[in-house]
Amino acid sequence: MHEVDMTRALLLAMEGWRQSHTPQVPRVGTVHLQVGAFTCVEPDQLVFTWQAAIRNSWLEGAELAIEPVALLGRCLRCSATYAPEPERGYRSPCCEHPMEEIVQGRELRISSVGYHLPQ
Repeated sequence: MHEVDMTRALLLAMEGWRQSHTPQVPRVGTVHLQVGAFTCVEPDQLVFTWQAAIRNSWLEGAELAIEPVALLGRCLRCSATYAPEPERGYRSPCCEHPMEEIVQGRELRISSVGYHLPQ
């Protein structure tokens, strides 16, 4: 399951983030995550594995808010940027050339963390 590995990577990133706030342990409300359409990550499964992984941890109760990022390609032949369609074989709509460059859609990154520090 790809989402389990992604959740592990996310937890490692969050642990590194937490270390930057020592000696206090931040109380995290929401982790905002950008997930590209071309990452092969199923958002619902990622939320499920996240919820299971944070039980009984310093992140317990934190929500994972996923912002989908659409796939955009660029045709190097005609310089067009377009939203590739699988039905068309991801080809450029203007010249039918195969997609050679992905402009966006591979993202899997934390965009922000909603938190507060205990008083």
